[in-house]
Amino acid sequence: MSLEDELLKQRWTRIREIEELGHRAYGKRFDFTHSIPRIVAEYGSKTAEELSPELKVRIAGRVKTIRSKGKAGFAHLAQNGEQLQIYVRSDAVSANDFRLFQILDIGDVVGAEGYLFRTRTGELSVHVERLEFLSKTLFSMPEKWHGLEDVEMRYRQRYLDLIANPDSRKVFVTRSKIIASFRRQLEERGFIEVETPMMQPLYGGATARPFITHHNALDIDLYLRIAPELYLKRLVVGGLERVYEINRNFRNEGLGFKYNPEFTMLEFYQAYTDYRGLMDLSAELLKQVALDATGGTEVEWNGARLDFGSLRRFSMREAVIEFWEGADRPTLDNVRDPQWLKRHSSKASSGEALAEIFERVAESQLGQPTIIYDFPVETSPLSKNKADEPELVERFEIFAGGMEIGNAYTELNDPQEQRRRFETQIGMRERGDEEAHQMDEDYVRALCYGMPPTGGEGIGIDRLTMLLTGSRTIRDVILFPLLRPEGEIGVAERLRALEP
Repeated sequence: MSLEDELLKQRWTRIREIEELGHRAYGKRFDFTHSIPRIVAEYGSKTAEELSPELKVRIAGRVKTIRSKGKAGFAHLAQNGEQLQIYVRSDAVSANDFRLFQILDIGDVVGAEGYLFRTRTGELSVHVERLEFLSKTLFSMPEKWHGLEDVEMRYRQRYLDLIANPDSRKVFVTRSKIIASFRRQLEERGFIEVETPMMQPLYGGATARPFITHHNALDIDLYLRIAPELYLKRLVVGGLERVYEINRNFRNEGLGFKYNPEFTMLEFYQAYTDYRGLMDLSAELLKQVALDATGGTEVEWNGARLDFGSLRRFSMREAVIEFWEGADRPTLDNVRDPQWLKRHSSKASSGEALAEIFERVAESQLGQPTIIYDFPVETSPLSKNKADEPELVERFEIFAGGMEIGNAYTELNDPQEQRRRFETQIGMRERGDEEAHQMDEDYVRALCYGMPPTGGEGIGIDRLTMLLTGSRTIRDVILFPLLRPEGEIGVAERLRALEP
């Protein structure tokens, strides 16, 4: 028998001991009077003289440490990212409760009732008068709670990661603050939250390969959405002039430090504005999100200080010039010249060439939060053309840490032009581009009823969370990232072997 199985057997035996003491191994409801974080916040600065035995508290938490010395002992309970010491003496609790304390394992969940005091070393503690068992752990916690260092296990067993690694918990608390900040800010500006289909008969709103499923009753193939865009713009046509959705999207693409096939986007649309208006709005939103989530506008990521208090702005052509390395720095006339563009790229059209050169030359150097605007029409089938430069569209992307974190544009609302753009995309698909758009007849029909001038934007919640928490991979900010199956774990078989 392995050491792990031997420990499992010992803990299974302890369940009977716990029950013989009149407790349930997997206990009942426990109403605590104070959370541990509240006690730390309200009484952490109180002196011993300011703490009264008359103030009774009931707390609950997971056992983090145990130190037993004869007729007394200490333990630390952890709850919601904070911990508090309890002190248990044999003459202050019942004999059953003291025996219960003696057979606790690190990782067990217990409730305690008593009063606050400070020990001789000055540590805030609960002098326990009653102990209640709430839940038994059968598996061992990570050694000394120094943290779960096996990265693969952290992602596969996120529950254990959250127990063992306080920093992981902080990441997901910050993520929640980011989403809450966006919601509050948009609703203060008159936006309403909506929900659009996750399963769609046609996929669109982005260039990506979809996941395909089948609906048996209707006998049709459906696609998990790659973006909610075309549905949200239908709502703008219908008179919902400011809408947003915090949505899960699914794209059948590779894995990487900034890619996960399932990810979260904030997408919002505002009638009667354009991409210039959204640039200003984006700067306001991101600055406030950073303040709400981290307490300041500057964060450290990958060894650099990023300032979300202001966003630099370059056109795509200006960015190629600004970040070009070498003596042959191009001029604005160069990056407008189709021949120069084709000499520096293998792409078929000058617009595709400009986009490819930008990605190669500038994108990785966009560490500070930066807006890149005025994209080629070939890469933006849903964006409105610039009136004075029809080869470009009114679109911008937001970059930080060398990653794209946002994408926005003045929406194309001319149904004839939208039809032509879809037909161009169909031609690209016929030439082998599996990510090109399909023709969406109903969306074109919606535009025929007239969509007001509109600006729309999507911001990647996962990548923004990476930046604001200093996380180096998207897997650190998604609670349950997609992983390759590891095979049979065998937990059920091990538990079955314990039964008589």
